[in-house]
Amino acid sequence: MDRQKAFDEKNDLGFPLLSDPDRSVARLFGVKRIGPLPSKRATFVVGQDRRVLGVIQSELDMTGHADKALKILKQANA
Repeated sequence: MDRQKAFDEKNDLGFPLLSDPDRSVARLFGVKRIGPLPSKRATFVVGQDRRVLGVIQSELDMTGHADKALKILKQANA
């Protein structure tokens, strides 16, 4: 939790970030892999009303996650 708070403060995000050490949320969202393998790389954009606005999945393009998430947020607030 402290790492997420530090990241938020460093980048001036102003919204909570989720930590999922037991991967229970990953399991609920269908991105948990079997066994000790890390969860699939996915970004879920969640609106203020708690609805999922978009899902970005890519194992290789991390920059694309941020760009696509921002695009989804801008469209939602238009």
